[in-house]
Amino acid sequence: MGAESRKSSSGADGAEPEDMEMLEDDITTCLSPSVYDMICKAGLEVREQCAISSIITEGGSVCWDTITDCVVSTEPDQSLDYRASVRLLGPVCEAVHSHLSSLTKAQFEVQFAPWFQWTRLPEVYLLTGKECPFLLRDLLASQELAQVFGHSVMDTLRVFVGSPRGLNLRNVLWHGFAAPQEIPPKYCSMLVVLTAGLGQLLQRYLEQTGLSLVHRPSVALTNLEDLFVFPDVTSEELLVLEEVMKKSTFILRIMLPYWETALLSFQAHRFADSAILVLTQLEAGLRRVFAVVNRCPQRLLTAESTALYTTLDEILAKHLTDGRINQLPLFLGERAMEFLWDLLNHQEGPRVRDRLSHGEVDLQDFPEAAAEHLLAFSLVLLLRFVGEDLLSAMKEKAAVSSLIRCVEGYYARFHPLSRLKAQVLSCEESLRVWPLLPWPLDTEQEAARSELGSEVQACHSLILSVVGEFCRHLPWAPTAPGVLDAASSETWAAWIRELCDIPVPTLFCARVELEVLGLLRSIVTCCARLSAQVAASAQLRQHMWAQRQLRSRQRQNYLRMWWSMRLLAPVLQLILLLVALEVVSIHAAPGKAPGDYQQYLKFLRALLQLTENLVSYTSPEKNRWDEATGLASRAVCRVWTVTERRQLLIHSAQEPPSPAV
Repeated sequence: MGAESRKSSSGADGAEPEDMEMLEDDITTCLSPSVYDMICKAGLEVREQCAISSIITEGGSVCWDTITDCVVSTEPDQSLDYRASVRLLGPVCEAVHSHLSSLTKAQFEVQFAPWFQWTRLPEVYLLTGKECPFLLRDLLASQELAQVFGHSVMDTLRVFVGSPRGLNLRNVLWHGFAAPQEIPPKYCSMLVVLTAGLGQLLQRYLEQTGLSLVHRPSVALTNLEDLFVFPDVTSEELLVLEEVMKKSTFILRIMLPYWETALLSFQAHRFADSAILVLTQLEAGLRRVFAVVNRCPQRLLTAESTALYTTLDEILAKHLTDGRINQLPLFLGERAMEFLWDLLNHQEGPRVRDRLSHGEVDLQDFPEAAAEHLLAFSLVLLLRFVGEDLLSAMKEKAAVSSLIRCVEGYYARFHPLSRLKAQVLSCEESLRVWPLLPWPLDTEQEAARSELGSEVQACHSLILSVVGEFCRHLPWAPTAPGVLDAASSETWAAWIRELCDIPVPTLFCARVELEVLGLLRSIVTCCARLSAQVAASAQLRQHMWAQRQLRSRQRQNYLRMWWSMRLLAPVLQLILLLVALEVVSIHAAPGKAPGDYQQYLKFLRALLQLTENLVSYTSPEKNRWDEATGLASRAVCRVWTVTERRQLLIHSAQEPPSPAV
């Protein structure tokens, strides 16, 4: 993310990075003409006075009829006339705003505070037994909510927040289109009163039906500790950010107040407020860069009702809607893109933007570190769009250079490939416990008589043959004879760890790659469960053995378990080694012929079935060690077969990747 990366090409069809530096900040609005007209003009055209007593009673009750009477339909299809409705609602909103502005804090709380309690993330759909729609527009169009609040009330909400043909306040603000001065304050006041009015209607509905409102718990932001790579943001970084905000062309001048308020909110420990503002403005800034590097300036504006907005989903995608390569990822670089995908998109990541925008997190408990990381990343990003002199001066500051290094060294944490690597390493670590487990006393003669011995020895020989073939595809290319002479579980474990250290690009994996990763993850999940439950069973049985609590048949079964573990351990390591090698070669999957790819998937599904059965047979409930040994042998045979036929990804990869430096 430093100066040298700024000079990277953005592709033949895109703008050069210097175009961003030369771009004049002459943009006065990001609202398209019709959206600007709806938000900034329509509601100001009717100048009639509206008595507040016809809207809000002295006791704070909302008179819905006064509001809904302003929502009108068109002829002849009776669809909502959004512009006419906004014109008529203008005086109502003005009266509400004047009223709220005249109240003291205490007066406001007496009148309205009780009616906001329902908004604590209520799962209203639990009242009707339906699944809650994901999108706001679908929520407002649902019959379930119309039953609770009435169709006329839902039409009113659609005018304000539920349709791109109306004010659409939620979307134009959340996606970073509207500048602060473009949203009339009276609409904010009106939304406050509408929310209180909904609370009143809901209470009436609950009293009539005898139902109760059930709130769902807040969603915790998951795996944040994996994302936290920046040092704590200090006052020095905040001062730098305050200076850079005013000079970076990433930020439109009309949007600068949002950034300033985000910084003030962070300093006031209102971390959710800060994060919300930064997220919306990151989208606005990235949209601007997207429009420039892809030479589509019209995409900077809000879309009309007949087209989609240019939102982060498209901004961060590999291709444009017309099939061309999106130049933004090439311009930002892989590291910055991986951070954004981890923070915003990957299903196993925190998905901060989605969680906040859908009201799923407790705003009072929003983690400070998440807001810190947003500001830290923003500072590094803003520095991409300042002059060389300022950039050089800022990089002289140790705190700033440290943040830049964090981004330059970032790798994906929440991509399925990264999660798979973590699973492999965790499972490999759990297997290290097995050799440390205490063996039963006086078992050598009994174990030697076990009929499992010959099968275990035969399978060990086949495992060595498979490993010998695998070592030909290791990036460090050891010589096969030397490796086999030194072959041991410690050697294989070291190879697994080294393979997991090899960086593999994760951006824009093909569908077939994700399909393979999903199967590999399921296989490793089974291996981890197997490792944990066998170790737990061994410890428990050893304790019972020492206390002479095992009957004769149980003692024999215990000994068979230990002999079976002699095979299960290397089999599990073999599977982990296979998975680690396939991860390194994952990008060979799209190159497989359709028939070969289906055969490969068939092998992975068969291996998954075998590991699932191993988990079942080695459970305390079944305790079937003969069958477990047989399954382990079959798993090794499966691996040997595909290895012999050269059907693995390691056989399809053109060149083995280099180990990490």
